[in-house]
Amino acid sequence: MSRSAHPAGPRHADVLPEGHYAAPPADLNALDPKVWAQTVERGPEGAVSVGGVPVTRLAEEFGTPAYILDETDFRARARAWRTAFGPDADVFYAGKAFLSRAVVRWLDEEGLNLDVCSGTELATALSAGMPADRIAFHGNNKTVAEIERAVSEGVGRIVLDSFQEIVRVAHIAQSLGKRQRVQIRITVGVEAHTHEFIATAHEDQKFGIPLAGGQAAEAVRRALQLDGLELVGIHSHIGSQIFDMSGFEVAAHRVVGLLKDVRDEHGVELPEIDLGGGLGIAYTSDDDPREPHEIAKALTEIVVRECEAARLRTPRISVEPGRAVVGPTAFTLYEVGTIKPLAGLRTYVSVDGGMSDNIRTALYDAEYTVALVSRTSDAEPMLVRVVGKHCESGDIVVKDAFLPADLAPGDLIAVPATGAYCRSMASNYNHALRPPVVAVAGGEARVIVRRETEDDLLRLDVG
Repeated sequence: MSRSAHPAGPRHADVLPEGHYAAPPADLNALDPKVWAQTVERGPEGAVSVGGVPVTRLAEEFGTPAYILDETDFRARARAWRTAFGPDADVFYAGKAFLSRAVVRWLDEEGLNLDVCSGTELATALSAGMPADRIAFHGNNKTVAEIERAVSEGVGRIVLDSFQEIVRVAHIAQSLGKRQRVQIRITVGVEAHTHEFIATAHEDQKFGIPLAGGQAAEAVRRALQLDGLELVGIHSHIGSQIFDMSGFEVAAHRVVGLLKDVRDEHGVELPEIDLGGGLGIAYTSDDDPREPHEIAKALTEIVVRECEAARLRTPRISVEPGRAVVGPTAFTLYEVGTIKPLAGLRTYVSVDGGMSDNIRTALYDAEYTVALVSRTSDAEPMLVRVVGKHCESGDIVVKDAFLPADLAPGDLIAVPATGAYCRSMASNYNHALRPPVVAVAGGEARVIVRRETEDDLLRLDVG
């Protein structure tokens, strides 16, 4: 066994070599606008506010930990994606990033569509009034009940993920007297530069039908033969937290190649191409994500160029940003508890949350930044590791960052860019109660997902 590995996972607490971390920022009180939500600012008295509401007031009213979501920022980002792609393309918000009924209503009002990947995500969308024809349904193992509901409700498209699902959806649609619009998800053999758990276009993984070996072409043949299906396009998704557009270029080339083969074999030009989502955001100041208008221009040019070369009509393009819409709009607000200096190493700062509200650091080795937000400080910077209160040595929120050396129990600190995949992947580990999501706009704060209570937890325990 490698000395650097352990059966339970990486040895996070290993002593790291000198110089492994960047130098402390020049001003610990500064807030990088690339990382923090649009309306976040530090007030004249030192406390940070969002939407005009100080975090000290938010903590007093709603408690900690809490996800604080900047509604103004969310709406602006949704609008920017819609504007960037224009009326001749479709933008589907990836609901798995974070979904609630309030979010569904915002999406509807800002003109975005929605993709879901479970029956309960679909139920949430429908209960909040999202028109079914603006919903796409994903998933590698949709149940019969989920498919029946999706078809019955009239979802705009179902993304087929396997040969078995092609037959399953066709049979259910026909039995319901429907003809269901579908896309086929293919894996194009592109290795996205991202964590292996969120890279989704190489062949050896659970999603999609491989392009290699003619399998995707065979899936198209079968779908075109079934009366219950209306095949409208091809879907490709190469991964998540991607900054490099070259992977999309290779994917588009291979998808358009399949469209050309379909045209040549069947005399059919499929009208849609979905290039998925996965566009990265800034978790730290070192990240450099592209703006929606840059992404739209690049993707459109790639598809148009490839279609012209193949002498195909340019299909309607769709994309599926989730993290890129909601990720930067929220931060997690914590109260500092135990502070434990380790001489010659770093100081461990324990907060009242942890891996139950943000599993991404433990699961993906994700990097975050952190700031003292209840006050300013002129103290010297100290190297910290922000950790949670759970019974797990891997319960790390921020691996390495700098906070003021006068940090004390009771201070409020915040971790930005936690809008995506934090509340949606939250757990009850150690019977933790999942935090609320508080939306803030125009000087007003309101709960859109309430904090769990002991009664909630015990109500499920029928033993």
